[in-house]
Amino acid sequence: MKLKLFFFLFAFTIVSCTPKKEATVTTEIPKPNQYITILGTAQDGGFPHIGCQKECCANYYRGTYKKQKVVSLGLVDVEHTQKWIFEATPDMSTQLADLEQHHLKTATIIDGVFLTHAHIGHYTGLMYFGREALGKQGTKVYAMPTMKSFLETNGPWSQLISIKNIEIHSLQNDSTIVLNSHLKVTPFLIPHRDEFSETVGYKISGSKKTALFIPDIDKWHTWKKSIIEEVKKVDYAFLDATFFNQKEVKRAMTEVPHPFIEETIALFKDESIETKNKVIFIHFNHTNPALQKNSKEKKQVEKLGFRFAFEGQNYEL
Repeated sequence: MKLKLFFFLFAFTIVSCTPKKEATVTTEIPKPNQYITILGTAQDGGFPHIGCQKECCANYYRGTYKKQKVVSLGLVDVEHTQKWIFEATPDMSTQLADLEQHHLKTATIIDGVFLTHAHIGHYTGLMYFGREALGKQGTKVYAMPTMKSFLETNGPWSQLISIKNIEIHSLQNDSTIVLNSHLKVTPFLIPHRDEFSETVGYKISGSKKTALFIPDIDKWHTWKKSIIEEVKKVDYAFLDATFFNQKEVKRAMTEVPHPFIEETIALFKDESIETKNKVIFIHFNHTNPALQKNSKEKKQVEKLGFRFAFEGQNYEL
């Protein structure tokens, strides 16, 4: 009897001392019916950057920093089973895969590509639509007149058109493209280094909210419109933040003019927190400390009410 009681108590002790497994509950926030998703945030050269011998890129090879894809937005409409991409970047193959795997699978792969201008980070991904890669027929590419002409008259892009891998759809300044009953896109001209094409930003309008996308501009004061007033009209403003300040790179800024983050902050300093919160910085050079998640510079700017884009963010429209 005593032996049975001993084994009973021993077994009870083992069971009672065994730690219980916590029930793991994973709750995924449901995505809206229409939304913008961030597919890339880096300037044209990406991160790490070619030829970079600085500490910033060395940190990538040490495993401290992650690769950052070139600036791009995805536009997703779950209700209509459609999706579009803004910019055809050198990272477009993985950005399209991101849209497929994490957002919306469609037989068409993509319903259209909106281009801003002819700098390498913004259109060269079109190469992946060619016969060496995807090889599908009839992918819609939306482009302004000079950009359209540039693609039609220069190889290898002209081949994409001649063998019908892509179809160029013409855009006009301030003329709205209606994508469906919920989504509209309006291009508008922006002053930038227009060696091969004009440059546009986009207003993306949903049934609930609107967004500006201006990844490249020379300086805010060179634009005929007031960036402050334009930001106030929308819910989100994805704005050029290539460089943090004048000291960041040792080269003539006249060669690569962009509004410094510090300049944009100064411009909005007297505006409300609500207005500042609409500004979402994007298009970061590899040297820009704001490209990195936990930099002190980035945290200081966030305290002022501004925001930063990072891959994987979704914004309801």
